[in-house]
Amino acid sequence: MNNIKNKLVALIAGLMLIQPLWAQQDDSSQILTLNDIIQISRAQSIAAKRAETNRENRYWQYQTFRSNYKPQLGLDGVFPAFTRAFDQVRQPDGTYEFLPVSINNSQLNLRLSQSISSTGTTLFLNTGVNRFDNFVEDDTYHLYSGTPVEVGFIQPLFQFNSLRWDKKIEPLRYEESKREFMQDLEEISVFATRRFFSLMLAQISKEIADKNLANNDTIYQIAQGRYNLGKIAENELLQLKLTQMNSRQAVSQAKLDLETSMLRLKTFTGLSGSKKIQLILPDVLPIFDVDEQKAFEEALNNRSDVVQYERRKNEAEMGIARAKGDTGPNANLFGRFGLTNRTDQNAPISDLYKNPENQLIVNLGFQIPILDWGRRRSRVKTAEANAKLVEFTVNQDELNFREEILTQVRQFEMLKEAVKITNLANDIGQKRYHVAKNRYLIGKTSITDLNIALQEKDTATAKYIQALNDFWTAYFNLRMLTLYDFQTNTKIFADEL
Repeated sequence: MNNIKNKLVALIAGLMLIQPLWAQQDDSSQILTLNDIIQISRAQSIAAKRAETNRENRYWQYQTFRSNYKPQLGLDGVFPAFTRAFDQVRQPDGTYEFLPVSINNSQLNLRLSQSISSTGTTLFLNTGVNRFDNFVEDDTYHLYSGTPVEVGFIQPLFQFNSLRWDKKIEPLRYEESKREFMQDLEEISVFATRRFFSLMLAQISKEIADKNLANNDTIYQIAQGRYNLGKIAENELLQLKLTQMNSRQAVSQAKLDLETSMLRLKTFTGLSGSKKIQLILPDVLPIFDVDEQKAFEEALNNRSDVVQYERRKNEAEMGIARAKGDTGPNANLFGRFGLTNRTDQNAPISDLYKNPENQLIVNLGFQIPILDWGRRRSRVKTAEANAKLVEFTVNQDELNFREEILTQVRQFEMLKEAVKITNLANDIGQKRYHVAKNRYLIGKTSITDLNIALQEKDTATAKYIQALNDFWTAYFNLRMLTLYDFQTNTKIFADEL
């Protein structure tokens, strides 16, 4: 009898010395840390590629906007412009006859223009030449006409000036996009963390299920020996058999959960290949404190939301200006001054630039609504109401923004303590189960107490993994909400393209 007890004690001691399975490494697996998963996700996931594409798209939109304020050089013309037909030709006595016409009327213009955003004025410098060819058999000749040089302007009056408003809004939109890009990357870190811990929990659950099955097999075999000796009742043996069968089912379910979680992680991160992933538990927490006021100040300085608030207010004001400009009186003042000339028949084009004459053109076109049945007033009032609504909405968003930051900081500190508590509870649960198993094998406790200890052990482990998940998710959420790394005390910036 003493020999059997000694064997049981030795077996229990061996089981207690088994290293936690999730700490062991499989050479056939790819060993990855939380940081590895995050870096891979930020480099090659679909979400990262989408964020990079959006960033590039907005960069080129901004470059398009900037080009509107730079000099524009353009060449336009019509060459050739040949016509052969019967055309209506006025005769010296005032009558018209349809005569055969065979002509070419080509033109070429080179234009340099510059827009002035503050006034909406367009200044231009132009040079152009026209050539007329007459191919009538008895009177074939060519002529040149054109403007060797010409300067002018176009000045809209009382109209909506899109250039001035774009100059206020587009830089904000671009700055907002740069910050959004970094927020997108930090959001990828949050999602990668969740996928990581989903697989981590499935991985540990599978290892716990395997270990529980091995322990329950051993306990059942020992219980059979004790039952044969008449030391335990048949009911207790049947309960152990049922526990063993449940353990086998738990292993099958844990295997399925592991494969599903691994597939989800690979799909999100963009990892390819059939090699299994073995994760390392990130149980070493970063040591730093987060000050609420510091977090809020960094969020105000770094987040895209603050830039977005200013942009939305400017867009609302632009809506009012557009409503007033599009429905009110408007006019366009146009003027140009330059040199013009023409050549004699069959003269060379160089004669066009000899002794040119002055040319001056000024005109003012206007449009004034007389009766619009309140249309202009209604559009302006609608734009003003929308501006008020935007202001109220932005004010509420600013309050929600501050509350979200402060809540996240407080939650982060709470979750840091939760990790410590659940880690301690996990250690206690592991030790309690081993004690309960030892006492059961020597007949000092019941099978019910053993099963309770087993359940509490597994629950404590799951809570510890969940606490780590919540902590690291909150950590990257805090980075995303503030665009600030409190561990290194540095801002998170987006590099230029």
